[in-house]
Amino acid sequence: MSTSANSFQALLRLLRYARGYRRRIIAASACSIINKLFDIAPEILIGVAIDVVVNQEASFVARLGFESAQEQIMILAVLTFFIWAGESLFEYLFQVLWRNLAQRLQADLRQDAYEHAQRLDMAFFESKSSGQLVATMNDDVNQLERFLDGGANALIQVGVTVVAVGAVFFVLSPLIALLAFTPIPLIIWGAFYFQRKAGPLYADVREKVGDLSSRLGNNLAGIATIKSFTSEAREAARLRETSEAYVASNRRAIQVSSAFIPVIRMAILAGFLATFTVGGMLALRGDLNVGAYGVLVFLTQRLLWPLTGLAQVIDLFERAMASTRRILDLLAVPIRVRDNHDTPLAAPVRGEVSFESVSFHYAASEGGVEQVSLNVPAGHTLALVGSTGSGKSTLVKLLLRFYDPSAGRVCIDGQPIDAVSLHSLRQAIGLVSQDVYLFEGTVRDNIAYGKPEASEEAVIEAARTAEAWEFIQALPQGLDTPVGERGVRLSGGQRQRLSLARALLKAPPILVLDEATSAVDNETEAAIQRSLARIGHGRTVIMIAHRLSTIVHADEIVVIEGGRVLERGTHDSLLAADGRYAAQWRVQTGALATADVE
Repeated sequence: MSTSANSFQALLRLLRYARGYRRRIIAASACSIINKLFDIAPEILIGVAIDVVVNQEASFVARLGFESAQEQIMILAVLTFFIWAGESLFEYLFQVLWRNLAQRLQADLRQDAYEHAQRLDMAFFESKSSGQLVATMNDDVNQLERFLDGGANALIQVGVTVVAVGAVFFVLSPLIALLAFTPIPLIIWGAFYFQRKAGPLYADVREKVGDLSSRLGNNLAGIATIKSFTSEAREAARLRETSEAYVASNRRAIQVSSAFIPVIRMAILAGFLATFTVGGMLALRGDLNVGAYGVLVFLTQRLLWPLTGLAQVIDLFERAMASTRRILDLLAVPIRVRDNHDTPLAAPVRGEVSFESVSFHYAASEGGVEQVSLNVPAGHTLALVGSTGSGKSTLVKLLLRFYDPSAGRVCIDGQPIDAVSLHSLRQAIGLVSQDVYLFEGTVRDNIAYGKPEASEEAVIEAARTAEAWEFIQALPQGLDTPVGERGVRLSGGQRQRLSLARALLKAPPILVLDEATSAVDNETEAAIQRSLARIGHGRTVIMIAHRLSTIVHADEIVVIEGGRVLERGTHDSLLAADGRYAAQWRVQTGALATADVE
């Protein structure tokens, strides 16, 4: 598909999206049209004034009933006043309308894009860089705003100028009209030629913006790693390389756009000279009214000169359409995990969890699970162990419906989770992950994240249960202490305990601990274990752990390898079976080393 067709298709998609803004678009366009008609009128009045001065009682205005030249001049002065006032009024109106439309549309488009992205499954986020998504929701939306802020009005007014001035020309002198319009096909051809050349270049510019955003975001997020490996110079060089690629991409687009105006200037000059010379000859011979000649000379520039701005307008248009395609493509990504809003989990949720012949494989790898069947009675603790990539975390993601299984089903209290609302499902589950994410804000904000309306007493109780209250009290501002971006001001153990408190405040009937103690010290692990001993009563707990010492009291331990259940049983029965679990236990407790010494 050609670039112009792509841009036109993007414009149609944008207009379909903006159906709710139709009245605002019509009102803004109407003000742009009326403003341009008022803007053209003074040139016509100048020609009429010349006609009054030259022909006086025989002028065009005299034929309207105003006989004296003085009276005619006064009438023209009054008309000029109202025309300038009308032009000023409608300029104010179209600027307010277009700018407010641009602000409203960009805000709604960004919000819709973000809300749509939130509903996409995790596979989408694993295939897209956060920098690209931020560039789409921020920079691309802003690019569209810039076009609506000025480019849309300019495009409309160029069209109005050609039609209105062309009509006046053909009324006054069809011959001069043909001469004046001769450059327009060249200008339009040049505009579309430029569009075809510039479209792919601006699409590449948008991609380079995303790469640059991604590089900056990743480097700032990983600044501690960069410093620890003394890689500042290397990362600065990589950023410079990405930035220079963006500059080079923009340079190619600028070279094409800058070449347009000089060519168009020469075409405009040809049209103006034709009007100036041929019209002058006709006026000298008496075949053209002097006032009409003045109108044609003035309007020739009004007709052709705005077309030089067509390059900038198309430049804005192409940038905006390249951005629009990216935004609307994001909005068009299908939602694979469908939400059944009207069917909540049956209350009260007891917490029985069952995986019934569940299979799932990641598109980008061979990982996943195959024909896994597990049942966790309400109030019981299930521990999942196995090597990295064996499928343990996949089961948790399927339980939370971050993905849907390709075969089998997951149920809570006998209800298939794909038949209930995502809100009620995820409200019933508290997740504490190995990779703790704290939001910028206070300690209180992060504990109450899942339940913002919680009282201070409830927040403190959750912190006590998670064994976090002691260190919170020692912080400079207690619960009101800022945690910094991603919780950077707290230690790993402190972040983990806040994450546990955040999950507990929801009072979920099902608690999922995904390697929650793998990255903490022994003291923090002991504190979390004490917390679990208290909170496990009457609540279903699913634990994923590498440290087998943390799961010895689980009601059932399941060993998963290669996405399949390899062993299952209690700690004692699995040791007695002397299989994979027993071998791993001996490695972790040092029994293997002792046996080797003996």
